[in-house]
Amino acid sequence: MIVMKFGGSSVADAKRIRHVAEIVKTQLRQKPVLVLSAMGDTTDYLLEAANDAFKKGEVSVAQIEKHHNDTIKNLKLPAKARKEIQPLLEELKRLLSGISLIRELTPRTKDFLVSFGERLSVRIAAAYFTSIGIKAQAFDAWDLGFLSNSNFTSAELDKKSWDLIPKKINPLIKAGVLPVVTGFIAKDEKGDITTLGRGGSDLTATMIAAACKAEEAQVWKDVDGILTADPRIVKQARPVDAVTYEEASELAYFGAQVLHPRAMQPCIVTGTPVRVKNSYNIAAVGTRIIPALDKKSVPVRAITSRRAVTLVDIVSTRMLGQYGFLAEVFSTFDRHRVSVDMVATSEVSVSLTLDAAHDLTAIKKELSRIASVDIKTGKAIVTIVGNVNRSSEILAKAFRICQLIGVTVQMVSHGASKVNISFIVNDTEAVEVVKALHMGFFPSQNEK
Repeated sequence: MIVMKFGGSSVADAKRIRHVAEIVKTQLRQKPVLVLSAMGDTTDYLLEAANDAFKKGEVSVAQIEKHHNDTIKNLKLPAKARKEIQPLLEELKRLLSGISLIRELTPRTKDFLVSFGERLSVRIAAAYFTSIGIKAQAFDAWDLGFLSNSNFTSAELDKKSWDLIPKKINPLIKAGVLPVVTGFIAKDEKGDITTLGRGGSDLTATMIAAACKAEEAQVWKDVDGILTADPRIVKQARPVDAVTYEEASELAYFGAQVLHPRAMQPCIVTGTPVRVKNSYNIAAVGTRIIPALDKKSVPVRAITSRRAVTLVDIVSTRMLGQYGFLAEVFSTFDRHRVSVDMVATSEVSVSLTLDAAHDLTAIKKELSRIASVDIKTGKAIVTIVGNVNRSSEILAKAFRICQLIGVTVQMVSHGASKVNISFIVNDTEAVEVVKALHMGFFPSQNEK
């Protein structure tokens, strides 16, 4: 058994759904379970409709209804398919009418609202698979054991799901059914619909794969896998054959468009491999995300960067020998709900990085009572992900490259993570640094 997840762009219209069906047909011997997102921009349209109902009192699902009905028509599905989605569209209209009347849009209501995208998507896809001779059946995730807490818009799956999911899915697989499952959504114990937050559809797929002990979870995106660098920066970036769960998490955190770290958690528990594939280039092998790699693997897996970063230097002689100083510094950021990215300390100073979107006026005023505070904007974090057992080799080469191109490294973070080395440069230098590092660590590519 395998689990195949396709995102919104992969099922955006009739043409893309046909293409997904062709991919699925090649995998039928492996007994797949399909997880689908909402079609194309449907989630955005739903939120827009909710906003119109909430602020203007206007109720309309015309755009959503037309797109889904047009897809049914273009797929040449029988009238039964249109009748199957009509109750959902009517329910959606009633929900929007309620929002327009009471002018209230709570997180609970928003989760109920956006769930319609996935629920419509799986029904149309399953109807098409059936029409071409595949024994498919659409399921809302809660009907297959997806139970969550009531943290609306960012719910966590309940531990009971680990037992419930295989009890529901395994009999379907044995019966030769292709389950087509809604990604991103679940229900709490009260029966209210919840959404699983960032990476929610990927999490649905990895949870099914882990709970059902699948051979692997395949996440189909629009890239050939995890790349050695952002292809918008480095045109010659190439797919990485394999990375560890930890490396993939670091790459995602520092800006690479791969799986969200929380989506990998179920597979980390069971050691289930995850493969990132390209639905636009099915011949590409993709990247496997696995528990561990061969010790002889290359030292660097990928290079990424995060732009628009703020560097904060906090200096105080009070820090010397004072165990409470750092606690006071970080409790200040905690009170203001500002998350810290990188940290470096010395005897009398601490340097840290933050997202540039934060207003630090109040924090600076508070910290200035105990230290000298210098805030520097316009910075970037460049991260090298790979085998940190070879960190001396990686650092020596990286700093030599920076020296050759005339870039000064302003801060280094190494050791907290066992798979990455990060350093700070000026934002205006980030692209040049990433290109130069990629040329240095992946010399077989002729960079431009």
